[in-house]
Amino acid sequence: MTILSKSLLALGLLLLTHATYSAHEHHTLLTTTLPSPTTPASAPSATAATTLPADILVETLVSTVLLAVALVLGSPGFTPISWREWAGKIERDGGGDNPYLAVERRDGFLDVRARRREFAEWVRGQGEGGGK
Repeated sequence: MTILSKSLLALGLLLLTHATYSAHEHHTLLTTTLPSPTTPASAPSATAATTLPADILVETLVSTVLLAVALVLGSPGFTPISWREWAGKIERDGGGDNPYLAVERRDGFLDVRARRREFAEWVRGQGEGGGK
C-alpha cells in the first residue's frame, strides 16, 4: 500500500468512527429529550426529530467513499490469468497447491471396482484354501 492509500484509509476510518459516534450521541440525546408516549396529541410529531442530521449523513457517505478509494488504490495490480500456465504449474509442482485436488481424487466416494476386485480375490482365496 502506498502512503496515499494508507492515509486515505486512516482518514476514512477516522471519519467513519466519528460519524458512528455522532449518530450514537444524537440517538442518546433524542431518547432523553423526546416526550413520553402519554403526552397529549397536540405535541409536535417526534418522527421529524428522529432522523439523523444531514452533516452526519454526509460524513458517513464521504468516509465510505474515502475507504473505497483507499482500498482500490492500495490493492495490487491485476495479473493476466492463463488457465494453461496455471494448470501446468500445478502439474509441475506435483499438485500440492491444486484447490481441486479433493474433487479429482474423489475422497468422499467409494471405489466400487477396487472393492469388487478385493472381494473376488478373497473368494478365490477361500476356494483355494478349502474354506470351512
